[in-house]
Amino acid sequence: MSTTNNGRAAVRKTWKLYIGGAFPRSESGYSYVVNDSKGTFVANAALASRKDARDAVTHARKAFPGWSSRTAYNRAQIVYRIAEVMEDRRPQFVETVRQSEGLSAKQADQVVDESIDRLVWYAGWADKITQVVGSANPVAGPYFNLSSPEPTGVVAVVAPQQSSLLGLVSVIAPVIVTGNTAVVLSSEARPLPAVTFAEVLATSDVPGGVVNILTGPYAGTAPWLAEHMDVNAVDLTGVAGDPEAATAYEVAAAENLKRVLRAPAAEPDWYADQGIDRMTTFLETKTVWHPIGI
Repeated sequence: MSTTNNGRAAVRKTWKLYIGGAFPRSESGYSYVVNDSKGTFVANAALASRKDARDAVTHARKAFPGWSSRTAYNRAQIVYRIAEVMEDRRPQFVETVRQSEGLSAKQADQVVDESIDRLVWYAGWADKITQVVGSANPVAGPYFNLSSPEPTGVVAVVAPQQSSLLGLVSVIAPVIVTGNTAVVLSSEARPLPAVTFAEVLATSDVPGGVVNILTGPYAGTAPWLAEHMDVNAVDLTGVAGDPEAATAYEVAAAENLKRVLRAPAAEPDWYADQGIDRMTTFLETKTVWHPIGI
């Protein structure tokens, strides 16, 4: 039994999944060892199963109508609230990023800064993206023709494997700020920032089921999410550098014409300007014709 400096028995953290706003253990009953960047044991993380993935999709689907029907301004407030809670828990995030990614305290602090700022940046887009990508279309006839974006639905996200916090935030925020719900597969080797982020989601204003976070190898759950008929889109960013798996997931996703954000050749530079592509990828365009004068 390990002890603290004052002789007390250490209280070991039991890391779990985050599904439907709760923290269940994996249905499989299994866990796996998480080491720090130097190979030293840090924790055991839950090993998500296919059943866990299916449960996460069920909760994401249940949460979608309520989340997508909220005003964009309200979603902005909620995403901003996530940033507020992260700021309050900054020391914990700095430590988990330092352990996971082998960074200095100063470098980890910069990662946390960028992650919080990224959330604030996306929050600011919530009530502006419609103005940017929506339009009033000129037509030959006595009609108004208006196009506006709508969320796609449930998005399965394979999070980056290297950038365990900034990359994670950068793939989750654009999905939810536009009204989608998400099932996220965290970095296999570096899951602690993700499960810490799950605790932030649970203590902010994000409704249960809007974001669901699974830990474990993506090869164990990603294939089932890619072919799941109630998943509407897939983000394969975390499969960067594994073209064989990326192709297999794209083929599986084609069974019900999912939107697919394809895996890049290498993990993106998360410090670069993110643009709006990650938001527009998971939006559908609805066009309405309305007679003039009625």
